[in-house]
Amino acid sequence: MIYNCPSSRDSAIAIDRHDILAHAREAFDLEGGLIYLVGHSLGPATHNALDALNQSAKYDWRRGLVRSWNSAGWFTLAKTTGARLARLVGARQQEVMIADSVSANIFKLASAALSAGLSASTTLIIEEDEFPTDQYITEALSTLQGAAFQRVEAGTGVAAMQETGGILIRSLVNYRNAERRDMAAEEKLARKAGGLIIWDLSHATGVIEVALNKAGAKLATGCTYKYLNGGPGAPSFLYVEKDLIEKLESPMPGWMGHASPFTFDPEYTPAGDITRFANGTPPILSLAALSGALEAFEALDISLVAAKARVLGDLVTSRARDIGLTVGSPLQGKDRGGHVSFSHPHAHEIVRALAARNILADFRAPDTIRFGLSPLFLRFIDVWDAMDALADILETESWDKEEYRERAAVT
Repeated sequence: MIYNCPSSRDSAIAIDRHDILAHAREAFDLEGGLIYLVGHSLGPATHNALDALNQSAKYDWRRGLVRSWNSAGWFTLAKTTGARLARLVGARQQEVMIADSVSANIFKLASAALSAGLSASTTLIIEEDEFPTDQYITEALSTLQGAAFQRVEAGTGVAAMQETGGILIRSLVNYRNAERRDMAAEEKLARKAGGLIIWDLSHATGVIEVALNKAGAKLATGCTYKYLNGGPGAPSFLYVEKDLIEKLESPMPGWMGHASPFTFDPEYTPAGDITRFANGTPPILSLAALSGALEAFEALDISLVAAKARVLGDLVTSRARDIGLTVGSPLQGKDRGGHVSFSHPHAHEIVRALAARNILADFRAPDTIRFGLSPLFLRFIDVWDAMDALADILETESWDKEEYRERAAVT
């Protein structure tokens, strides 16, 4: 299906009527009348995720108790769920597993790469506009490993990697402005320079086409609670290219990563597969919810999901410019992830005013509004109406209220 950007509310309704992905919305347990534009931050619950969570808590834990490690498949759940996720990032099933957080996985992968000498130098590189936790972890690891650390200007990370042959920590989609990087082209440059890229797929997985194997990517991680709808604090995933798995050793060896965890050996022997990157006991309830959430993607063509996301983004960028907002995201859909950022001096108050109309978006200091465009549950009419509401809030200055200036702990 080819999606066309609607030019009116009626055309938005018409596109929705013939949308091949329209049925996907039924998977979600969404509040009636809510327009949810924050799927890039926390995806909403699916019915299957809630059912899986209920099954795991009320039956497997409550009744099965410790037997459920075997009878309910808890022991292998991180590996089997990772295998199901692999298709969404263009990887082989044996190359992906669920483990820990993005922060921990960046640490593990970068440390393992340094120890294995996968790059021509031990320099760790990150751009100054990367997600803060990626920067914190990279700098802390450089101190622990005695490696050189470079925090470089936005847009210069690949050039720095080419110059040093070091390791670049790189988001495929920038968290703030949704700029999308060319993975295949940058991997080619990395190979030529003797460098290495560790990809953060947090704002990419489940909304754009990701092709780790095809691009020649070696290492990656990403979160599962955004477009994958795994639930608040859902565990991360990591990817290691198959030929590297047995060449890398985790700097955080845990009993679940042991070749034979229930022999309780005092000496560590890493598993021969991707599970060597596991640490402690996995969070089963969160894993169960994630496993259920992934069912929403089972029969979907990710290229259609990505195509719809691009056009939803085109609709936002076009209308945002029409009403005088400064768009910070790429205007071309092929260069953009699944969210659109634009700025306004009173961005925080505007987001609060939208929320008062049952339209949820998010604010990023100092002046950025982000609209997340999750194709599985968002309709074109939802986005059209959200932009109408935004235009009205700006025109009437209804954002100018004292209660909208109050800031919560989470914005």
